[in-house]
Formats: sequence, structure tokens, C-alpha cells
Amino acid sequence: MADNTAKSTGKGKGWDLGRLPDLSGRTAVVTGANSGIGLAASAALAGAGAHVVFAVRDPERGRKAAATVRGSTEVRRLDLADLSSVREFADAWQGRPLDLLINNAGVMMLPQQRTADGFEMQFGTNHLGHFALTNLLLPYVTDRVVTLSSGAHRWFGARIRFEDLDFTSGYDPNRAYAQSKLANLLFTLELQRRLEEAGSRVRAHAAHPGYAATNLQSHAGSRVMRGFMSIGNRFFAQSEEAGALPTLYAATQDLPGASYVGPDGLGELRGAPTLVGRSAAASDVGVARRLWTVSEELTGVSWELGKGLAAGERVAAER
Repeated sequence: MADNTAKSTGKGKGWDLGRLPDLSGRTAVVTGANSGIGLAASAALAGAGAHVVFAVRDPERGRKAAATVRGSTEVRRLDLADLSSVREFADAWQGRPLDLLINNAGVMMLPQQRTADGFEMQFGTNHLGHFALTNLLLPYVTDRVVTLSSGAHRWFGARIRFEDLDFTSGYDPNRAYAQSKLANLLFTLELQRRLEEAGSRVRAHAAHPGYAATNLQSHAGSRVMRGFMSIGNRFFAQSEEAGALPTLYAATQDLPGASYVGPDGLGELRGAPTLVGRSAAASDVGVARRLWTVSEELTGVSWELGKGLAAGERVAAER
């Protein structure tokens, strides 16, 4: 997509969908595309000419959502909480070129649950599922990977609890969510380092939507917390479409590798997309490397850029 990518406009002040470049002939995979930020981003990408693959846990819901979008779409099943499903999705890709991989899906502040592979649900879904998916699809990626994080990566002095990643002792849904969002940023940091080391033109970015009214909050936390979030969604949050702008900015603008994009307003809660900062913990290259190694061990998916780069670079050259 490098030839088709608009240049970054400073801090992105005032950037909106009207400045989205023509994406005709491009293919994007969006996880969790059936609702919220994922659906809004998918609609914008399809509207700009991209073919958008809705990677969703429930294909029927995905088809209903895709039917609301103008443009070229398809729906494929993907359950990020089940590594066998992740592998099935990647195996079925069968060498198709993939310009944009948008790791959007996520769960938030759930009661203690486990994935099909026994991981804490938030860490397993938000990080490990996307880690595996990205590495398995990387042979076909020609432009970039965008992973959604959150301002929650700063909560409670968030850190990666290598001694107890699954919160088997003293589960706290808020801290577990913060860990998963911190992991998203560390994953992006180490992915970009590895891409550069391998001489790849693919870039890895992260984004967060600020405070956007989505159905993610309807499943988050206690009943009291969900009540507060419902009020906030109604009176303070920005729309899903506005919340998708940082994702779209990261996916289409010419930014340095490992950029982190969020809203430019007070507290990064709302506004136009811009480059934003991250916590010191999210900038720790040593922890990022350790997390990558642990993630390979947990998922059984490893870094194989030698094979992947050849495929991705060949696809790009043929265009």
C-alpha cells in the first residue's frame, strides 16, 4: 500500500474520513468487525475501495453487519479465544495478499474466565490470539499491522505479570484488562523491531479509540460499573465512527514504525487522531522481547519472517 498511502499531516489535527486515501485493490482483515470500532473501521475501509474481510466469532452476526456496509466484503469465522480457530483461519488464507491486518477485537473487564487453551480470557483473547494470528498471516502482509490498545495500559501501574500471567492468584478484571492492553503495545514495539531487523517494509502500529460508545462496555465490570459506562456512553463518549479514526489513521498514513495513535482532545478521550505517548512500561524493549518469547512458548507460534518476507515482498512487487 506504500504507493497509495497519504503522507502524515503533522499531528493529524482535523484529520477525518474525508482524507482517507483511495484503497481500491487493497485487502484488509479486521478482527471483531461485526460491531463497534471494528464495524465502523470496516465500513470506512470498504467505502474507500478496499475489500474487507470480517474476521468474527459468529459468522451469522458478521454477515448481518457486513450487509450494512457499502463495498466489497466477506465474512470468515475467527475465535481468538481458541488457537485452533486462529490456525484454521490462517490456513484457509491460502497465499492471498493481505495489505492491512487490523487486530481490533477484544474483551474488557470480564469475570474470571479461561480461553479454550486455558489462558486468562482477556490476555488470551486480546494479546495471545492476535499474536498468533499476526505471525501466521505475516507471510502475506504487504503493508502494515495495526493493533488496538487502550489508555487502560496505564491503569494501576500496569505491568506484565510473568510470574502469574493468568491471574490465578487474586484475579482482578481491571488489572487483567490493563495487562492485556499493555501487552498489545509491547507486541507492536517488538514486532516493529523484528520487521526492521529483517529488512521488511511492513510496519506495525498501535491505536486507541479514546472514549467511544460501543457495546464493549456493556459486558465490562460489575453491574454498577456497566451502569456508569452506559451513562458515560450516552452523554460523554464520542461515536463509534469517531472512535475508529485513530485506527484508520494508523492504517493509512505515512507514520514511523511502532507509532501509537489516539484522539488529540483532553485526556485523549475524544478528538481527531494524532500521535500519542505511552507509559514507560509500554516502552520497555527488554520486557517486549521477553513477552514475545513467552508468547511463542504459550501459543506454539513462532517468528518465521524468512518465509513470510519472501511471500509478502513478492506480492508487493507483482502489483
